[in-house]
Amino acid sequence: MPAAPPSGGVPTLRDVDHVAVTVPDLDAAVSFFVEHFRGELVFHDGPFSGRGDEMTRRLNVAPEARCRLAMVRMGRHTNLELFEYEAAERREAPPRNSDVGGHHLALYVDDIEAAHAYVAAIPGVVVMDGPNGVAPDSPVAGQRWFYFLTPWGMQMELTSCPAGDFYAGLPGAGMAPPAAAWR
Repeated sequence: MPAAPPSGGVPTLRDVDHVAVTVPDLDAAVSFFVEHFRGELVFHDGPFSGRGDEMTRRLNVAPEARCRLAMVRMGRHTNLELFEYEAAERREAPPRNSDVGGHHLALYVDDIEAAHAYVAAIPGVVVMDGPNGVAPDSPVAGQRWFYFLTPWGMQMELTSCPAGDFYAGLPGAGMAPPAAAWR
């Protein structure tokens, strides 16, 4: 049995380096984020494969899996790593938010109405109800938001706090606020 880790957390931990998602078509996903969300392609790499059970031991995928990846910088501080895998038993259906492993990527906008109109016009995107507000007594009062699905089914959210007080009050004061500009 492994020893318990020391208290105090991971030594030398400083920041979040990147968030990664698997997509069915790497080139289409890179184009989507670069064209519609002003992402900046940093690099492409691969294809990669392993010997024996190397891919399983390193990445928790089938031993015969092959992958390609790209890194896209989103705004000032977020690195979005996109993976495309070839694997015999790969699941095609993305998880819903209610599924274990469910997730979404949320981006901040100043004008939620203009952002909603733009996203609704992107071919293949499915926009959920919204823009939505929250109750005045909510911890996130003043926030407006909506979800949408990318053409391959990844869940995303656009959010806005036009009153500007969310990040100054609780609980928002404990969150990192959006940058003053995308770059």
